[in-house]
Amino acid sequence: MSKLGNLGARLHRGEISYDFIGHRKLWYGISILITITAILGLAVRGLNMGIDFQGGAVFTTEKTSVSVSQAEDYAKEASGHDAVVQKLGNGTLRIQIAGMDTKQSDQIKNDLAKDFKVDPETIAADLVGPSWGDQIANKAWQGLAIFMVLVVIYLAIAFEWRMAIAALVALIHDITITVGIYALVGFEVTPGTVIGLLTILGYSLYDTVVVFDSLKEQTKDITKQNRWTYSDIANRSINSTLVRSINTTVVALLPVAGLLFIGGGFLGAGTLNDISLSLFVGLAAGAYSSIFIATPLVADLKEREPAMKALRKRVLAKRAQASVEEEMADARPASDEPDDDAAHAVVGPRTQPASRGRGRGRPSGKRR
Repeated sequence: MSKLGNLGARLHRGEISYDFIGHRKLWYGISILITITAILGLAVRGLNMGIDFQGGAVFTTEKTSVSVSQAEDYAKEASGHDAVVQKLGNGTLRIQIAGMDTKQSDQIKNDLAKDFKVDPETIAADLVGPSWGDQIANKAWQGLAIFMVLVVIYLAIAFEWRMAIAALVALIHDITITVGIYALVGFEVTPGTVIGLLTILGYSLYDTVVVFDSLKEQTKDITKQNRWTYSDIANRSINSTLVRSINTTVVALLPVAGLLFIGGGFLGAGTLNDISLSLFVGLAAGAYSSIFIATPLVADLKEREPAMKALRKRVLAKRAQASVEEEMADARPASDEPDDDAAHAVVGPRTQPASRGRGRGRPSGKRR
């Protein structure tokens, strides 16, 4: 068996474990810090919304030797707006300029053709109206809201409302971090980004449900025993599924990393960045939140119940009693063990009178 497989088996059997629940305040602090950073990035830099959301024009050139920076200067000079230029794999350029109408796009196309020294007919122009972008944005928000509502309803029915709340907090945590990373990096937000967000939310929910299912199974009739608290069993559930979560996350991240770093970065396929970044960040955040946020939050909520409070008191009292008994057992052999000199002093006098008595009372065997 491999070392990782052996580690997973030992974690599942409870032979070794890490106290995730006991260090939950640390994980909460890290999550709050990351979330604040993401919100600040979103507030300061904002999102680079694609033309699908805010409208504009997209110009695609033929294969050209013009660099991306030169094309950005040409587009800004022709339109008066900042442009997003991407060099595609076949050597062509994709120039996006937001807030353009049909008349403006025709003039910009002619100006770009002069700067690129090509025929205007060789530059393809696509125009997207702002109303279409608003409709796409509204549909995206509606889909996200419906997804969240269905998640809460499902978890409340399949498990309980505390788990539903914890899962919802974890999902919002994942969305906030992913959107904040988009703002900090400056990648364009497209419909592909929305698809990526919905995908990673589904993955995060799956990873969370795996831990919740283990927790639900192990906490059946928990109040009928006095050995484990709810937090103890929650911690055991995380440890028993830890290696599985790590393996699933790594396997999912490898192809996404290929899309992001090799396809989007090394090969220059910039159109892959919009979906691959959301998948990469979201998958990592989802694995983190299911382990460090969702389950510890469930434990916090459950420990507030009167039954769980009473259980904790019984468990702690039993552990304290067992600790005292163990200390007494460790101390008793040392205090009761007889001293060698004392033992000799006691045994000696008892044997001597017996031997003397036998000598004095022995019959002589002959009468004199």
